[in-house]
Amino acid sequence: MTDKPSVLFVCVHNAGRSQMAAAFLHHLSSGDIEVRSAGSAPADQVNPVAVQAMAEVGIDIAAEQPKILTDQAVQESDVVITMGCGDACPFYPGKRYEDWELDDPAGQGIEAVRPIRDDIRGRVEALIADLKATAR
Repeated sequence: MTDKPSVLFVCVHNAGRSQMAAAFLHHLSSGDIEVRSAGSAPADQVNPVAVQAMAEVGIDIAAEQPKILTDQAVQESDVVITMGCGDACPFYPGKRYEDWELDDPAGQGIEAVRPIRDDIRGRVEALIADLKATAR
């Protein structure tokens, strides 16, 4: 791992879970961690309910755009966290891989997305603590 660890969040559409996780990591790490997100089959826009849920906690993801998952993004990341993309994510030795089982916010209302958002925040906070402990 480099001085500044890098994390890639991957879900199918890169429109909900991975966008929220990337936004939390960027916000909570104060720039100490390089953050990427991508999807194996990106949507044309970020899920508006995910945008609303993040706005409720003071994080604006309205300008984000779903991005396609590339081998380069995986190769340039120290940690790769998948969220339901399964075998679509390429595997490279020496990378740390985690799979976070999270409900998909696609097609859900705000009441269903809030607990997903809060679960993601908790996982991101634990990831930050772990990365900081590993760096020491």
